[in-house]
Amino acid sequence: MSIQVTLIPSQRHFSVERDEPILAAAIRQGIGLPYGCRDGACGSCKSRLVEGRVIHGAHQTKALSESEEAAGFILPCCATPQTDCVVEARAVPGEGQFPVLKLPSRVLSLDKPTADVAILHLQLPATQNLQYRAGQYVEFILRDGARRSYSMANAPSRMGTPPAIELHIRHMPGGRFTDHVFGAMKEKEILRMEGPFGTFFLREDSSKPIVLLASGTGFAPIKALIEHMQDQGIERPTVLYWGCRSLADLYLHDWALQQAQALPWLRYIPVLSEPKPQDGWTGRTGLVHQAVMADSPDLSGHQVYACGVPIMVESAQRDFVARCGLPADEFYADSFTSEADKALGA
Repeated sequence: MSIQVTLIPSQRHFSVERDEPILAAAIRQGIGLPYGCRDGACGSCKSRLVEGRVIHGAHQTKALSESEEAAGFILPCCATPQTDCVVEARAVPGEGQFPVLKLPSRVLSLDKPTADVAILHLQLPATQNLQYRAGQYVEFILRDGARRSYSMANAPSRMGTPPAIELHIRHMPGGRFTDHVFGAMKEKEILRMEGPFGTFFLREDSSKPIVLLASGTGFAPIKALIEHMQDQGIERPTVLYWGCRSLADLYLHDWALQQAQALPWLRYIPVLSEPKPQDGWTGRTGLVHQAVMADSPDLSGHQVYACGVPIMVESAQRDFVARCGLPADEFYADSFTSEADKALGA
């Protein structure tokens, strides 16, 4: 017997099967809820339970603390309802617009611009039309059913013929998937994946200026957003901040420079936290989110799209809202939480 969930203030209703998390049911039925990782690590889906009872599966306390849970907050990604529920959650217009598909993909090319970053191009089957929003991600399904998530780095308008997606993958030594990518993976190899997922995409109903904030390979979905804006003629004033340790880690630095030169509405500010002497770096240094704050102490009229390691995303969200006046609901994020991060957090 299914359980009914009502979302407020949108007054959307949907059914949840026995032992099914609320978010999984919402995605299945095309209901727009905010989310990121889907496994209790990032906290992007955090909502308030107004009525009813849920049981939480395993999750990280940084995503939902005991005090937050006691105050009535839940993580729909790992909350299984036990009764009919009313949940207060922000609606995400456009989420659920495209169907989630399981499909094979073929490795077209594998390039390594640095020792620990791979740029992977995957050909999609012509018989299955994968549609997605710039900023969303797919999950690779490994042989034992485990999953690994990566964001598309090309806008959907740039999939080409035959259709292909671009992914940026950082090598995590000991990582089951990335060890394979940096070891035995060959062209024409077939990978199984599912998508699209995620609510990290441009809110096009706004005219506010934009801060794009990336660390490391969190640059991938940011690149897709820039391409999308260019292809759709969206010319909102935009500043891209890309934070890395050293110059070599800015693996598409020339691409970003070229875009900033070609697009009047885009500025690019790279920030290095640990530049090497041989880099000869004369640009910005320090923490990338602090560079944003130094340049824009008042973010009250902006939107921010942040993607990268959890500590950067969490620090940016906290400081931009508390110290720069950014409205909390104008911070959109995709936190790249690795399996190692999840194990440590658990």
